[in-house]
Amino acid sequence: MTGEIEAILIAGPTASGKSRLAVELAERHGGAVVNADSLQVYDGLEILTARPSPEDLARVPHHLYGHVDPRTDYSAGAYLRDAERVLEALRANGRLPIFCGGTGLYFKALLGLLDEMPDVPVEIREKWRRRLAEEGPEALHGELARVDPATAARLSPRDGQRIARALEVGEAGNAPLSKLQSGGGRALIDPDRARMLVLTPDRAELRERIAERFDRMLDAGAIDEVRLFEASYPDAGVTVRKAIGLAEISSFLNGNKGLLAARSLAITRTRQYAKRQETWFRHQFDARWLRRSPYEGGSFANGPSV
Repeated sequence: MTGEIEAILIAGPTASGKSRLAVELAERHGGAVVNADSLQVYDGLEILTARPSPEDLARVPHHLYGHVDPRTDYSAGAYLRDAERVLEALRANGRLPIFCGGTGLYFKALLGLLDEMPDVPVEIREKWRRRLAEEGPEALHGELARVDPATAARLSPRDGQRIARALEVGEAGNAPLSKLQSGGGRALIDPDRARMLVLTPDRAELRERIAERFDRMLDAGAIDEVRLFEASYPDAGVTVRKAIGLAEISSFLNGNKGLLAARSLAITRTRQYAKRQETWFRHQFDARWLRRSPYEGGSFANGPSV
């Protein structure tokens, strides 16, 4: 262990070197890497979601990677319950948990900064998803405005997924989502006993890393992976289908887009996503999160003293 430090949290935009740092720190401190990325939890897209390599998996224990069925819409609440079980096991075995990922909501949930939402029964979820498909997002936005005007005011009438989510959570919790969001969840990690890092790569370098990584994905078999995924999970959920590259490669496989066009679009979307992540971390993470440059020349620049 590292003195009073009970956990390390590593956030950062996609392709910034989080996983590499996490593995190095896990080796240094007898720790284990715990996923904090909302797409890497899903089975079936190991290459496309940049899950840890077999070599990294062999170096240190990894948890919460690829354990969710792609047909499931996995929530931050479900992640928190899974993370609690992993934390209990790691602490019992004296291993330092090192959370690594790019999903800011997962980190906020771990620190108790996200509201605990009620479990949504399948029949309620299916009802609102069916109505979304049949009536469209604007009609459901009108329904949301009637029962929860505060939440409706901050959601675009075209954002069907978030509108449906607000309605299903409100019905399951028997209260408007705006009332359920009280701002106080149960913390699994004490921020005063954790080292929290945000990787801040050079923008131009990150753009190049993103392009190079997607080309490596193609070389590693991403096209065959998508072909198998679409055959195995034709009814995959909305969340997993947000994996960048899935729609683009599927369009190529269906003959609707050339490979170069699919590659270019996937790289552009990944760069846009990285920019949104950087903006989110800058506005949502306070001064307790240490900003650090990513890997340079094979070693971690300004490395954390943990």
